Amino acid sequence: MTNPKQDPDPSVPKAVVSRLSLYLRELQQMLRVGRKTISSSKLGSRLGVTDAQVRKDFAYFGQFGYPGIGYRCEELVGEIRQILGTDHTWPAALIGCGNLGQALLGYRGFGRQGFQVELAFDISPEIVGRSFEGLRVDHLDQMPRLVQEKQIRLAILAVPARAANEAVERLIQAGITGILNFAPVTLILPKSVSVVGVDLAMELEQLAFAVAQQTNSSK
Repeated sequence: MTNPKQDPDPSVPKAVVSRLSLYLRELQQMLRVGRKTISSSKLGSRLGVTDAQVRKDFAYFGQFGYPGIGYRCEELVGEIRQILGTDHTWPAALIGCGNLGQALLGYRGFGRQGFQVELAFDISPEIVGRSFEGLRVDHLDQMPRLVQEKQIRLAILAVPARAANEAVERLIQAGITGILNFAPVTLILPKSVSVVGVDLAMELEQLAFAVAQQTNSSK
C-alpha cells in the first residue's frame, strides 16, 4: 500500500530524482491510454532499468506498491508530483525573449507539469513591450520589482553567454533561488541558488559521440 515518508532523505542521489521525472512521464502516458496499474518490472523495462532499481528508487520516499497489483498509476503520479514539489503551480520568470525564449513561451509542457511563466524580460528595444503567447515582455530593469511582487523563485535563463552572469546577479538580488540555464556558459552561483543547465549543442555532441562509437564498433 502507499506509505510515503513524511521527511524524504535529503541525501537522495540526483540520478534518482532524474528517474522520478522519467517515471512520472511514463505513468502519465499510461493514464492517457487508459492504463490503471503497472508493475515495477514493466515500468522499469519501458525506461531501460531493472525492476529492482525502480523499487529501490521509490524506497527513498516510502512504499507505494500493492501486493498482486503493482503500482496504481494515478495514485503514484500524485505521490511523485508531491515528492518533486510539482503538486502545485510554480510561477517562473523568463529572462531573454529572442528566438529561444519565444519558443519556450510557446512550450505547453511547462503548464502540464505544474509551471507557469508569468513574467518575461529582455533589453532589446525591438522586443520590450511586445507580447508573445499573451505575455508582455518587460525591460530587465523592471525584473527585481516584478519578481518580488509576484514572489517568484524560479527563472529560465535564455540569454547569450556574454549576458548570462550579469543577468544572474540581478536574479539573485531579486530573490530567485532556482535557475534553468539555457545559456552556454557556466554560472557562478552561491550555494543558496540551484541551477540546472540545458546545453543543446552539448547534448548533440554526446549523441554524435554515441553514434560515432556505434559506427566504429561495426567496422
